[in-house]
Amino acid sequence: MLAVTPTLAAPALAQARAKIRLGYLHVVAVDGHIWTGLDRGAFDRQGIDFELLEFNTGPEVFEAMAKGQIDVLSAGGVISSYLARGAGRGFLINDIEIATAQLWVRPALGVDGFAALRGKRIATTGQTTAHIFLDRALRANSINPSEVEIVNSSMSAAVKAFIAGEVSAVALWVPFNIAVREAVPDAVRLVDASAFYPQSAVLGGWAARVDYAAANKNILGRVIRAWADANDYMVRSPAAAAEALQKKHYSQAAVADIVEAFKAQKLFSSREWKRLYTDGTVVKWLQQVSDFFMADAGITGAVRASDYFDTQLYLDIVQ
Repeated sequence: MLAVTPTLAAPALAQARAKIRLGYLHVVAVDGHIWTGLDRGAFDRQGIDFELLEFNTGPEVFEAMAKGQIDVLSAGGVISSYLARGAGRGFLINDIEIATAQLWVRPALGVDGFAALRGKRIATTGQTTAHIFLDRALRANSINPSEVEIVNSSMSAAVKAFIAGEVSAVALWVPFNIAVREAVPDAVRLVDASAFYPQSAVLGGWAARVDYAAANKNILGRVIRAWADANDYMVRSPAAAAEALQKKHYSQAAVADIVEAFKAQKLFSSREWKRLYTDGTVVKWLQQVSDFFMADAGITGAVRASDYFDTQLYLDIVQ
């Protein structure tokens, strides 16, 4: 079904151009909208100029924002962790990371199924989509996370450790599966996050520094307008969008890999997102992931999703 182009509330007056220091991860589920919007001229039409800063993990990009090095960020499920700690103000959702997180094992190292994971080392990146996915996958298969040794590192280091045989399993996110598939042909993907959807929906999206969000609602609104153009194009023409991303921004991957990455995330049209913002679904999904991260970190009194995520800004823009 084709997406319907939304009606966007237009600014009353022409706006001066705004330069935004934008931190992001080079993962299709995170930067797909950014590149698509830039390539289509959507951000340019809204007078938005990005200074792009790439980071390897969600925690790293939030640390950069805490240091004042960036104004706005786009990240994955980690937003539900750091925003609950008061580390920013969420204002835009990209997608549901429906199958971006995957658990891979090495039969050659004695692990060919969940039962064999007990007592083994599993590499991942803590406080991220991969982390919450790993916890749910283990528990769903009657394994308490305390029965395994979780090795926390950057995702690049986690994948390298798995390829080198230093760990028996790795909980990763797309596109790191490509490196595993190519380097370890006999590796087995046990499960991906789609097994736990929609009960355990993990959202990725945009956040700004608290002070920046308070002072620049107009600019963030313009970001949302440009994002909506890119998003609805990706929903309407996924094959063409995937091909453009591969050609211009993911040349190290095959088009099939980008198509696979598209399938691993669940996109909605901007109008469908409006319904999910309005009926409280977005806040509910954010909160359930925040609850996991806060419990894991032993944090009490965390900021509620209804307070750390601004739904009204999106609803004012997408009519």
